[in-house]
Amino acid sequence: MTYDSDNIFAKILRDEIPSTRVYEDADTIAFMDIMPRSDGHVLVVPKTPCRNMLDATAEQMAAVMKTVQLMSRALMVAFEADGITLQQFNETAGGQEVFHLHFHVLARHEGDRLGAPGKMGDQVVISQNADKIRASILDL
Repeated sequence: MTYDSDNIFAKILRDEIPSTRVYEDADTIAFMDIMPRSDGHVLVVPKTPCRNMLDATAEQMAAVMKTVQLMSRALMVAFEADGITLQQFNETAGGQEVFHLHFHVLARHEGDRLGAPGKMGDQVVISQNADKIRASILDL
């Protein structure tokens, strides 16, 4: 399979589509999911092209996991979470819908359930949650 440079995350990386970024370094970005399944649902992607972890380099995986860990810690603080759920899908049969490597990072509380997939979130709430995450990164 080849990488499609017109996928939605590639467009976000090129600033062709707006996103609510909460973190960026030389190799990765983290931004808010517009269809959040929990408060503070964040996506972490590498800045370089790869479809998923099956074709990612070791360097891409290391960079993404470093940011996933940082976002996980930030979500724990920002939302006083009890835990974190990570989701990562590979190829259509594995549930992947956007073919650019990405991890979903979701803050979880004891006894909660994830929201339904595919439901647009309230952009005001998403923006407020992004502010909480950015502030918590500074406290780490």
